[in-house]
Amino acid sequence: MIHGLRMFGVMTVVIGFGLFSPACAQAPAEFFKDKTLTINVGYGAGGGYDMTTRIVARHLGRHIPGNPTVIVSNMPGGGSLRVINFLYNAAPKDGLTLGVFGALLMLEPMRGNTNVKAEPAKFEWIGSMHNDINACGIWKGGGVGIKTLDDLLKSPKTIVFGSTSPEAETATYPTILRKLLGAPVSVINGYPGTREINLAMQSGEVHGTCGMYESTVRTSYFSDLQAGNLAIFFQAGLERRVDLFGKAASAADILKDDEARQIGELLFRPSEITRPLAAPPGTPKDRVAALQKALMDTMKDPATIEDGQKLSIDFLPMDGQRVAELINNFYRTPPHLIKRAVELSAD
Repeated sequence: MIHGLRMFGVMTVVIGFGLFSPACAQAPAEFFKDKTLTINVGYGAGGGYDMTTRIVARHLGRHIPGNPTVIVSNMPGGGSLRVINFLYNAAPKDGLTLGVFGALLMLEPMRGNTNVKAEPAKFEWIGSMHNDINACGIWKGGGVGIKTLDDLLKSPKTIVFGSTSPEAETATYPTILRKLLGAPVSVINGYPGTREINLAMQSGEVHGTCGMYESTVRTSYFSDLQAGNLAIFFQAGLERRVDLFGKAASAADILKDDEARQIGELLFRPSEITRPLAAPPGTPKDRVAALQKALMDTMKDPATIEDGQKLSIDFLPMDGQRVAELINNFYRTPPHLIKRAVELSAD
């Protein structure tokens, strides 16, 4: 009797495995067919994150096995904090829900920010749609003729910067300039994205902003740059300089020794992961691999390249493995350097 029960148990397991294994082993092409994939963007419509994601989404479905429909949903809040928390804790882990959010948020848990309810190294990194250089700019000289970083440091009045949230480059970069160089600046947080900050600058509500990627300047700010209304005075590249930004001082210029340069890796390198695209932890690996390949194929697609060039954007994508490698390197930084980076960037 006992032997019979054991055999019944074995048969149940075998039958159960037979019933459920096809679903678990469903090929990506079969799974994605006739489905809708949603990319949640952590900023409002019309900004650099939104425009880049919509260009990519227009072509991504053709390169994913099964050719799902791809849509973009804006989910602004907390400088994209809302998206990173949703993606990590609430989004379905099936490959049909992805997120795009600010790169600096990936370091916030390291800095002790409990508002970020995520462990960035555990995300499934699909890749980054662009590898860009961030910059800071002043609108009409801030009323006191500021055109360069030296001009800012000598400003007779406090220069106000618009920002999305305290965790974003729009806030941390002005704070770094104030703490490291003594720049007379302050920050107003709470704007949904670059579009709203641009409007605030034009109205005189703020004097300037950081978090201005080259791709954003070439689109949202290009006419103002050409007209002389906007002056780029600082660019956050550690090696590469952007011709469009002219003689603007670089991050490398203000990091004077080896320790400062190591801290700079935490302060400035993350923004080079310019438009990171992630899936929730636990997403099936074969679907992740299919999405990673699809993103790289999309970024090489002549139609994607053409759409980017219409907005003066030449995409420099980064694959998922490289994004994961950089994030793991950030989290291996010695604690005393992490502490100093936090001191320099936290208001």
